[in-house]
Amino acid sequence: MKVTGYAYPWDVTEPGFVDRVRELGVNEVAVAVSYHSARAATPWSRARTAVHARHAAYYRPVRDDRWSRLRPHRPDWVDSPDSAGEAVALLNEAGLPTAAWLVLTHNSVLGNEFPELTVRNCFGERYPWALCPSREEVRDYAVTLVEESLAGLDVSSVVLEACGQLGAVHQCEHEKTDAVWSPVVAKLLSVCCCDACGVDDGFRDDVLRLIATGDLTIREDPALREELLTARHAAADLLRRSVLARVDRPVALHGDLDPWATGALPGLTPAAAEEAGTVVLPCWQPGADLVASARARLPSSVKIGAYVTALGAASGLKDYAGRLREAGADELHLYHLGLAGPGRWDEMRGAVAAATA
Repeated sequence: MKVTGYAYPWDVTEPGFVDRVRELGVNEVAVAVSYHSARAATPWSRARTAVHARHAAYYRPVRDDRWSRLRPHRPDWVDSPDSAGEAVALLNEAGLPTAAWLVLTHNSVLGNEFPELTVRNCFGERYPWALCPSREEVRDYAVTLVEESLAGLDVSSVVLEACGQLGAVHQCEHEKTDAVWSPVVAKLLSVCCCDACGVDDGFRDDVLRLIATGDLTIREDPALREELLTARHAAADLLRRSVLARVDRPVALHGDLDPWATGALPGLTPAAAEEAGTVVLPCWQPGADLVASARARLPSSVKIGAYVTALGAASGLKDYAGRLREAGADELHLYHLGLAGPGRWDEMRGAVAAATA
């Protein structure tokens, strides 16, 4: 299995990072070039405990003449205007292949500035973290983001996150919506009803009906109409194809087998897997069955990546990576080379060893 480890630009420049990663034995380091807001722990640093990325940001130079109304914001929590480019160069000099890790439609700062371009649910509420891919202006922004991110950047591949629609379930500021909605209500609240999506918001009554039952276990309902999913997938296809037309390197697409899924790993459209080449599936929870299902459903030409975390209470990653490999995973996407500190490094070693054996 190929192993891709994820990192932020400031992780790479931390003393000792390159030596640790080389010793770990990953095949590639995915460096965040465009990323959403975060407060990221820095357990390897002796000078600080975290980097507070207060808003979505772009870690390459912003050339003003290349952008229209939608343009990324510069981060003031890093010293360099090209921290991602410098991180990639540092890794390349050390003989470590790199990938450009790009987050496309998850951008709260732009969503707050241009609410008319965001996902709108059937109650008329806007999701500022979710730029709507049905909007041509959003797709054009994503294309420019990819073009500018890759300009002069010596990377071997591209990782696309949030290449589709985000929805109701999202880790927003001190999120207080977890475990409130049943699975079917969460899916319905994630249906975009903006003018560009052309969805009739009359099904709000169905949402209210399902909430009123008090049943938090409901997963299916006639309100999940196929035409709602068709409209969303059509927009996702337009977004992805516009972006892929500007990429001349292998692409790993974050996605989910559940066609209704929204978020960083949005539901795959029928055409998505073959067009991307590699699909990275959410395997933070036990995911061997998910990988096996993907292997049975997707064309044999499509590579399957398993996205796993070494954070929190994760343990037994060595055995888990082995099970994912046996289930049919071609790649292990390991989260996260900077966030996983000394206390998690043995788990990281075990996962890489099992994957690359």
